[in-house]
Amino acid sequence: MEVINNFIELFVESAPFLLLGMLIAGVIHQFVPKTWVERTLSGKGSIIKAALIGAPLPLCSCSVIPVAMGIRRSGASKASTASFLVATPETGVDSIGITYALMGPIMAIARPIAAIFSAICAGVLVLLFGRGENQEDIQEEPSVETTESMSCCDSSEPEPIETKSCCSKSKPKGLGFTDKLKATFTFGFGQLLKDFMIWFLIGIFFAALVTTFVPPEFFTQYGKGVFAMLIIVLISIPMYVCATASTPIAAGLLLSGISPGAALVFMLTGPATNIATLMVIKNELGKRELMLYLIAIVVSAVGAGLVLDWLFQIFNWQLDLAHGEHSEMLGLVYQASAIVLFGLILYQMQKVYLSKLLKLA
Repeated sequence: MEVINNFIELFVESAPFLLLGMLIAGVIHQFVPKTWVERTLSGKGSIIKAALIGAPLPLCSCSVIPVAMGIRRSGASKASTASFLVATPETGVDSIGITYALMGPIMAIARPIAAIFSAICAGVLVLLFGRGENQEDIQEEPSVETTESMSCCDSSEPEPIETKSCCSKSKPKGLGFTDKLKATFTFGFGQLLKDFMIWFLIGIFFAALVTTFVPPEFFTQYGKGVFAMLIIVLISIPMYVCATASTPIAAGLLLSGISPGAALVFMLTGPATNIATLMVIKNELGKRELMLYLIAIVVSAVGAGLVLDWLFQIFNWQLDLAHGEHSEMLGLVYQASAIVLFGLILYQMQKVYLSKLLKLA
């Protein structure tokens, strides 16, 4: 029963951020020119650009999923998509603010620097050792405009009499703002949700299992050094925790005696490596890219943690800790968002599985 309660709580907590991410993805897909995306996130320096663009965005590990899928399907390379997927959930203007409030200026500065470094490492590994870019890897849903322009004029069959009026147009009519807005919602809350909803639900379920059966005190049983950091990595990978939510947890760990470097490892790996995100990366980028993504995050996070502990020791820095509580975020907005998201998932499921049942019948 506790697993179900944790599943519902995680679903409700993630719902508004996921809906926001789907909306942003739809806007990017429909309003941001693909030529700009391809030029910015697929050429030279695109990995660094993706990290710098993603770092300040206030998107959690759930809402970044549809946004990253949106830019990927708009022409971004695998490497820059991986970089964006790391930098965005690990930090943001909101999480930097709460880090400063709870841990002081040193951790508030170290966090975004480590996140950008981690993102660049992930992008470089995917670029150097990932599979090459294939056009079929980008599972793009045709836009309304594309569908209209291909409706009959691209057919190789003899033109029927009743379609002559359609094919007589020399140029497809451009979409108005209302049509583009409709296409935004169709892509963000339709095709995109359908592509990752199953993996998201599986990820939330496993996160609920971890939340239920791994007690918070487990972290504080270990002190400092590489071993403590690796234990935190193993526990934080399947967890669902956003950058903002991870901050008071990390502050609590610091108050319990864990090192600043180990706390930084938790704030980096927790938001960037939950199972929901990993499942989508596997489906969207590939198995090899998923392994490279994990290797980059773990190695760079542990490395950043060791460097931070070393700097604290060398310069005798002191933390300015204030213990804070993270709200359960189960207010009316979150509950309403969860109902909307649940309805959308049910609608997409019945479309997918009903069509399969009709084919079988």
